[in-house]
Amino acid sequence: MGEVGEVRKALVVGIDAYPQQPLGGAVSDAVAIASALEFNGDGSPNFSVRRLISTEQAVTTAALAAALEQLFVGDADTVVFFFAGHGIINLSTNAGHLVTQNGTKGGWGISMTDLLSQANRAYPRIKSTVILLDSCHSGFTGEVASIGNDQLAVIGTGVTIVTATHREGKAEEDNRHGLFTGLLLEGLHGSAADVLGNVTPASLYSLVDQTLGPWEQRPLYKANVQSFVTLRQVAAKVPREILRKLPIYFPDPTTVFALDPSYEPDRESVPHPLKNQPVDAEHAAIFRELQRCNRHGLVVPVDAEHMYYAAINSKGCRLTAAGAHYRKLAEMKLI
Repeated sequence: MGEVGEVRKALVVGIDAYPQQPLGGAVSDAVAIASALEFNGDGSPNFSVRRLISTEQAVTTAALAAALEQLFVGDADTVVFFFAGHGIINLSTNAGHLVTQNGTKGGWGISMTDLLSQANRAYPRIKSTVILLDSCHSGFTGEVASIGNDQLAVIGTGVTIVTATHREGKAEEDNRHGLFTGLLLEGLHGSAADVLGNVTPASLYSLVDQTLGPWEQRPLYKANVQSFVTLRQVAAKVPREILRKLPIYFPDPTTVFALDPSYEPDRESVPHPLKNQPVDAEHAAIFRELQRCNRHGLVVPVDAEHMYYAAINSKGCRLTAAGAHYRKLAEMKLI
């Protein structure tokens, strides 16, 4: 989530109305992405979004070039450029292009190389630039055009690129959205969030990469970043107030937190000898927090299959590697 005073801008482009080979989902892709980026999960402001979609105006080369110039002008903490539409590689010049509505042979639209050059030049005025492309051949972005199949990247500091396909790939659509954009939307709405609720370009790519099989289109991720970039924040999977208690529950990363039946409030399902054993309300409250950490991979039971059995059999629980990481963040007062 952007801090107060942060400048966060997004240009979201969707083109369906091509004179030749019109598309059916690019505009809906852009509208949905714009909506997701404009606000965080709690409704707080996120990006200041400009939409450039073919149902509202002609997305010509001149219009897109002007919008990109405005995106990269001035200072900003984070800018995002999203494009849904046709992409093409001119084999005679080995140059990739995002195709505009008036794009034709010899002038297809916006050069992917020029797009990246603008992003590269914007640093350090713009600390982070994230380019999300849902088009065929979008993986060309970041290559040196004259090198061809050597595919050397020229990504400047602070720039991240996530594309629907590799340079030779085709971007597919489903009934509502581009296959790639549909997964981006799922990720932005929470499925790519970390424990704290942060959605990053890397986590979006990981979601897309894991979801698309080896026989489907393959996404691409390229980055040259030195700082953490959050595209959207949703509700934390484990509340921060619980995470801050991890160093209390686990004084050392290898500590085993001892459990016993007083932590488990269920007296209907426990073995008969334990039915009359009292429940400690304070213990039960702690156990609920540890169970929540367990559900999200931060804590695991010791010598038991489930946390329930760890309690009623007087075993314990310990931190996972991820749990130890968040314990350290809490100990360093970074949460």
